[in-house]
Amino acid sequence: MTSFIIQFLYTIALSGLAVYGVWGFVMLWLYGRHRHSTRPWPGTDSDRDLPPVTIQLPIYNEKFVVQRLIEAAVRLEYPRARLEIQVLDDSTDDTTAVAQQLVADYRAQGFNIDLRHRPHRTGYKAGALAEGTAVAQGDFIAIFDADFQPQPDFLQQTIPYFLHDQNLGMIQTRWGHTNAQASPLTGAQAIIMDKHFMIEQTVSHRADLYPKFNGTAGIWRRQCVEDAGGWQADTVCEDLCLSTRAVLKGWDFHFLPQVVTPGELPASMSAYKSQQARWAKGSLQCFRKFGRQILTDSQHPLSARIYALVAMSGYLAHPLILLTLLLQIPLLLLGQPDSPWLLFFTVINLSHPALFVLSQQLAYPDWLRRLRYFPAMMMVTLGVAPTVTRAIVQIFTSKHHPFIRTPKQGTAVSPTTEYRLPFDWIVLVELGLGLYTAVGFALCLWLGHTGQLFFFAFATASFFNVAWASR
Repeated sequence: MTSFIIQFLYTIALSGLAVYGVWGFVMLWLYGRHRHSTRPWPGTDSDRDLPPVTIQLPIYNEKFVVQRLIEAAVRLEYPRARLEIQVLDDSTDDTTAVAQQLVADYRAQGFNIDLRHRPHRTGYKAGALAEGTAVAQGDFIAIFDADFQPQPDFLQQTIPYFLHDQNLGMIQTRWGHTNAQASPLTGAQAIIMDKHFMIEQTVSHRADLYPKFNGTAGIWRRQCVEDAGGWQADTVCEDLCLSTRAVLKGWDFHFLPQVVTPGELPASMSAYKSQQARWAKGSLQCFRKFGRQILTDSQHPLSARIYALVAMSGYLAHPLILLTLLLQIPLLLLGQPDSPWLLFFTVINLSHPALFVLSQQLAYPDWLRRLRYFPAMMMVTLGVAPTVTRAIVQIFTSKHHPFIRTPKQGTAVSPTTEYRLPFDWIVLVELGLGLYTAVGFALCLWLGHTGQLFFFAFATASFFNVAWASR
């Protein structure tokens, strides 16, 4: 009976992972099909035809990056009389004082810029955006998180598309990386994010597969935001939530991979894990919230709806990987170490490494050199599985889901001493998994089963490295 249960769970885990492997091949095929399906450049209108635009800068305890954020906003090339800048500040430290001084200086220079400080964090980022939108002057609203630096021509590259398509509700630009080569961790993150933007976003937008806003470096038609129900705080992925509602309402989205908005990648492992936990939790919250509506959406074919649900549930791959890993030692002890299912899973999931490599080739002339971070990327992806799995479990076990900010480093030498995240007990789980897989490695050697040696060695290195980096 025990053997049957173990085999059943193993089959379920590998079958689930196979779904995401197939999804990767579908993405490759769709990218090849739609890679040239771009919207023509609509041309630049004269200044007198440009609509009023509001720039929203949501911040919370961001004193290391708030100055460069505001300075980037005021450098945007747009008629000053039609540009409004809102600094939406929920800070509880001296970020507010820094922002107030900058806002006062730029107001004295004639900029329409205002700081809106909330003494509370009701609704977190979604709440701040909702309050700002309620009083915004612009017909279009661009959003930049604290760690992003829009290029001066951002509005010139985006607004014309809206003026030539009245059903266009949102434009997303590609994230660049200001610190991609600062460390193996940031190099690994850059590869992960480049795959998302160069492949996943390109496919979802051009094939109309429930495209989404990434929370920053994008611009909304205000009418679209209001028609979709505005910003809501019942998930921690307010961007995916609003995007899904807007798509269900029939609005079109557009992705501009050629317009790059530089942003800062989390510089510490604890910050990165916090970010991944929030994204995982928010994605699955949206899956629960919109799953039925997506399945019954008559505007999209069934294939598009299934693709959207698989994409939205993608973080489920992490608990499936953990389950597969935990079952390896029982399978060894039962004398069933080399399941053909494992070989099938390994082959079918080669789609994702191929996507990572392709994204680098598409984005950078020096893509081969950037692939030196590929091993670190694979280790980080596996090593954060406990953090992501816990976040998913919390969806079902907790009613309170706070929005935990990702600390930004900026140009500070050692900002983590002030914005350091508290010790997270998940490190103990990572260490435990490292020991577990090390035992599996030794057991393979003892029993003479060499087929899984690399798997156990790689997992051991991944968990120990992530735990060490989280100290």
